[in-house]
Amino acid sequence: MSATFSSLTFRNYRLWFAGALVANIGTWMQRVGQDWLVLTELTDDSGVAVGITTALQFGPTLVLSAWAGLLADRFDRRRLLVATQVAQGLLAAGLGVLVLSGHAQLWQVYAFAGLLGCVSAIDQPVRQTFVAELVPAGRLSNAVGLNSASFNAARLVGPGLAGLLIAAVGTGWVFVINAVSFAATIVSITAMRRAELYPMPSAPRAKGQIREGVAYVRSRTDIVVIMVVVGVVSTFGLNFQLTSALMARTEFGRGAQEYGVLGSVLAIGSLTGALLAARRDRPRVRLVIGAAFAFGVATGVLALMPTYLTFAIACIPVGLASLTMMTAASSAIQMSTDPAMRGRVMSLYMVVFLGATPVGSPVVGWIGETFGARWAIGVGSISALAVSLGAAWWARTHWNVRVRYHVAGRPHVEVVHLADAAHRPDPTRPGNERARTAPARVGAQDAADAQSAA
Repeated sequence: MSATFSSLTFRNYRLWFAGALVANIGTWMQRVGQDWLVLTELTDDSGVAVGITTALQFGPTLVLSAWAGLLADRFDRRRLLVATQVAQGLLAAGLGVLVLSGHAQLWQVYAFAGLLGCVSAIDQPVRQTFVAELVPAGRLSNAVGLNSASFNAARLVGPGLAGLLIAAVGTGWVFVINAVSFAATIVSITAMRRAELYPMPSAPRAKGQIREGVAYVRSRTDIVVIMVVVGVVSTFGLNFQLTSALMARTEFGRGAQEYGVLGSVLAIGSLTGALLAARRDRPRVRLVIGAAFAFGVATGVLALMPTYLTFAIACIPVGLASLTMMTAASSAIQMSTDPAMRGRVMSLYMVVFLGATPVGSPVVGWIGETFGARWAIGVGSISALAVSLGAAWWARTHWNVRVRYHVAGRPHVEVVHLADAAHRPDPTRPGNERARTAPARVGAQDAADAQSAA
């Protein structure tokens, strides 16, 4: 099997991949349906209301994720995942029945979004760490990349399908279908063979374990840099459901079907990025920073697109850059973290990644309402460019890292740690010719405490 799909040689991972793909399609359908319900049926094109809904859905991550990470380190992850899938399915079914009965009100959608956020806050760190039990440690980066591929393959199908269903039968049935889709994940988890798992060590019950996780992250400058970059980009840039809805509705005068298509087109770039990520053995900090910069450039171009067609086409590089950043960040952190700490570390990462949304979504929604949908995208572009350039400057200053460019030879871009370079032979001196063909390529983390995730 190709290196891109090597994790699928393991039966348990194949079951997980198939179940997650079905459930993710339903999840993307619900996201589109929920935003469209709030924007067009329960309000008069209110970007702020959509932003509040998104904030309520992701806000509980700020409060519950660290505790959920501790649960992931202590308890059976399979049982925890079955419980979260059942809860999410029941909530989707409840919202669907409410909408189909014609009694849905905005405050009720807010309440369901908040409850779903509570369950998701528990589900995310458990889901992130459970993947490490499905494949050997050497395949973890590939498994994380394929997880992203599954999520974005669903993103390719889900939004467009949701748009068609909304136009045909209304938003209520979208929520009901999502409720049914969670059965696929539950069946796949229960069908796994326990003997073929690769169990991670569990953390014993003790005091101060969440503080211990925070202290571990603070001691790792590579993880801190990743979290800062991802946090800023997530806060102001990763609001695609909101900004795409505003652009489709207010700038181009399009309906639910065209809005759904934008999400599917964005997923073309995201899926490409996920498949490329699955081929990388060890993502590094520099890839996260570079992808964030590329995301800033791509979203800047996206905000300037004059027509619906050019806007849709410009979504592809945005999806590629954003997925590359997210997958590289998740893989770099998981692969370099002590397995006994992984749940807590990933929960703190999810606080930064998803917990930033409650802060950013209402702000971006207000910018979209006040200054226009293009500025709602533009603020994400400016933020991504600023934080990526700031992170690169910080690495240069504190990790003593330099970037060298070679137009003619390979590699074209070389990241060099100067302290190490000072001890290399001078290739211009007689007897040291071999050094010309063996340049050192040292990641940023080699300059910072010799940690491995750079």
